[in-house]
Amino acid sequence: MASLRDLLVSRVRVKILEIFFSNLGEIFYVRQLVRKTGEEINAVRRELGHLEKVGILTKESRANRLYYALRKDYLFYDEILHLITKTTGLGQALISQKNKIGKVKFIMISGRFVRKLPTRTGDVDVLLVGEVILPQVAVTIRQFEGLLGREINYTAMTREEFLFRKERRDPFILQILRGSRVLLVGDEEELVG
Repeated sequence: MASLRDLLVSRVRVKILEIFFSNLGEIFYVRQLVRKTGEEINAVRRELGHLEKVGILTKESRANRLYYALRKDYLFYDEILHLITKTTGLGQALISQKNKIGKVKFIMISGRFVRKLPTRTGDVDVLLVGEVILPQVAVTIRQFEGLLGREINYTAMTREEFLFRKERRDPFILQILRGSRVLLVGDEEELVG
């Protein structure tokens, strides 16, 4: 299975990016990151310095601690967020269980869910299109509901139903297609085209 380690050389950098992008909006201090990564303090400091230098992180001194936070205006912020969504957590679980879930054409996670924004009425966190084995999906989703401490709204439909509803400009499907998303399985052009 693909991993961020395929693209990034530093194991410590990968761990730090996963922590920040899996906990959007949170700030961390050095010792906290050392505990979370399980790496040496000098390696963590070196990577934090590098990530700040290239503009991914910003630092701020409070009391006796240096706190680091993600910069949402970083040029590749969305791309890294998509990569981390695909290689960790629910995204990784859905991709790795793709064959057990059925013959799936598309799997997407909504951008609001990924960014941990409050859901609106009618929002769907996960959409699966194809011949989906619902009990298998339910097991995976329930596992992550427990970890996240919240309900995950998911919908599954056949490819024919999806195409029919998209062709008829169904409001539910249009809302999904207009919103931001991370496409785990499938082709973006085919999804929206």
